[in-house]
Amino acid sequence: MSDNYPPVSYYFSLSFSDVTGQTEASFKEVSGISNEIPIEEIKDGEVNSFKHRLPGKINYSNLVLKRGLISKDSPLAEWCKATLEGGLDNPLETKNILVSLLDQDGKPLKTWSFSDAWPLKWEVSDFNSINDELVVETLEFAYRFIQMIR
Repeated sequence: MSDNYPPVSYYFSLSFSDVTGQTEASFKEVSGISNEIPIEEIKDGEVNSFKHRLPGKINYSNLVLKRGLISKDSPLAEWCKATLEGGLDNPLETKNILVSLLDQDGKPLKTWSFSDAWPLKWEVSDFNSINDELVVETLEFAYRFIQMIR
């Protein structure tokens, strides 16, 4: 049994194709690494007590990234802004996103590739003068498919 089992979930890295910069990988939370095959039930016309259960098309969750609010001049922020504010006037620019779970030495244990991702939602946490909390931005991405590559 490895010293890394079970792995901790707080040590991870992110990378975006064509987006560079140290601040781009500083996310506090990643969620949405999920896919499922739904069941399609088809009734048998002759037997009322029986249904055929067949696999449907794969459903993917959206990838959700959370971090402290950063400068609007980052390449990632500019890509999200151009996509979300540009509407359908401009062609949709997609990027590949890699999420890696790291071991204690910073080496990837598992890596997931989110292919042809694009920003779907950008949200800023509520402002509350009573709480002393960081402002958190949430970025949500849709993608074509997910693949575990390690």
